Amino acid sequence: MYNLPKMFNEYDEARQKGFIKVKDYKEQGRKIVGTFCTYTPKEIIEAAGAISVSLCGTSEEPIQDAERDLPRNLCPLIKSSYGFAITDKCPYFYFSDLIVGETTCDGKKKMYELLGKLKSMYVMQLPQNNKDEESLNLWKKEVIKLKERLESEFGADITIEKLKQAIKLVNEERRAKEEFYGLGKLCPPPMTGLEMQKVLYGSQFKMDIRESIENLRELTDKIKKEYESGKTNASKDAPRILITGCPIGGASEKVIKSIEDNGGVVVCYENCGGVKATYTKVDEEKDPIDAIAEKYLSIPCSVMSPNEDRLNLISEIIHEYKIDGVVEVILQACHTYNIESYSVKKFVTEEKNTPYISIETDYSQNDMGQIGIRVGTFIEMMS
Repeated sequence: MYNLPKMFNEYDEARQKGFIKVKDYKEQGRKIVGTFCTYTPKEIIEAAGAISVSLCGTSEEPIQDAERDLPRNLCPLIKSSYGFAITDKCPYFYFSDLIVGETTCDGKKKMYELLGKLKSMYVMQLPQNNKDEESLNLWKKEVIKLKERLESEFGADITIEKLKQAIKLVNEERRAKEEFYGLGKLCPPPMTGLEMQKVLYGSQFKMDIRESIENLRELTDKIKKEYESGKTNASKDAPRILITGCPIGGASEKVIKSIEDNGGVVVCYENCGGVKATYTKVDEEKDPIDAIAEKYLSIPCSVMSPNEDRLNLISEIIHEYKIDGVVEVILQACHTYNIESYSVKKFVTEEKNTPYISIETDYSQNDMGQIGIRVGTFIEMMS
């Protein structure tokens, strides 16, 4: 078992510690909003005085229970999330007063229909094109409808001033995350990819945004100081890897471990928990609703068609992080990322002249040996 350095322990345990915090918030009378995706406007929830927490399942444990209602050949993230909900094994779902989802993929939106029988559920209708004015206007209406639902559900008064304050706060959190994962640009990087992933994942469960900002900056400063004194957990000769694709959740440790056990080092994550969600900010000078709608609709997820912005972001990362190879992780039955991998591979290998490999997997440990062999060959090719 990989042991994290002491400074990372808090983030490694963040999900478990968050169980106690969310219970405390409920006892204080705070409202809890469970979310599934980076398209959920966090600023609206913050302006309502509520607490936002991620409900994405990342474990194989509840999938067998989920398959009583859901098909076996479905994305493991959807099955894991649903399994935790129906078994009451997730305190975050149990304590949530409202669940917010978006019509990203077909599997999720149909799963939300089932969740709606268990909890108060609100689904935002996400346009599948983020380039035309009509789509932006539709999404702006959805943002307004979410605001109205939170006001109605929680008796909140979401004023323009509260929205502006929330925008500044959440933007500051994005900057703190950028400062942290931007450490991966250093050569050699000051930490391994597994250490970075633990922090990015754990930060989802730091429900107090101000505390999250403070903790992230303290950790970043500490890593910088140790790095300046010559300490790093990664080799300067290790091939520098970008992980792109699906939200990797339960697949993360086995893929990252395979990369780093074979001599590579993950220096950046383009997927939902990494650069993709934070590389644009909400414009603090515009009308708050307009600015929130524009920022969130611009997220370059594979559900968008066309999705050239994702390729542009990957290009920028390859340059800034001095990437030697790209590993795309695709969760089984995730059709949008699976199909889009063709365009990503073509772009990365032909236009960026960078080695690329795709790995289709799920949350089980059954394919660890196969992944290790494939990744080992890939890393050896770059060495």
